[in-house]
Amino acid sequence: MSREDLDPLAPQREAAFFYGLFLRGHNVETLRQDIDIPRPIFEKWLRANDFESSFRESLERVYSYRKQVLAIFDGLVLNEQNRPRLQ
Repeated sequence: MSREDLDPLAPQREAAFFYGLFLRGHNVETLRQDIDIPRPIFEKWLRANDFESSFRESLERVYSYRKQVLAIFDGLVLNEQNRPRLQ
């Protein structure tokens, strides 16, 4: 069992880490690319013949986790962009 399985807040913590980078001026699209696993890459991994079924299951968990982190990160960025600015 992995740490993420034991820690339900792991995706939020990882998204917060990337959000902190965003607040420090890192490009939001570059951060999204760092978080995400594109679907074509994931499908290519699943098609590999030399992977055991248990490894494929792990890949599916990783893919789902990365999508969850990305969704949380996008929500944080959207909230920041919609926040009223004091002048």
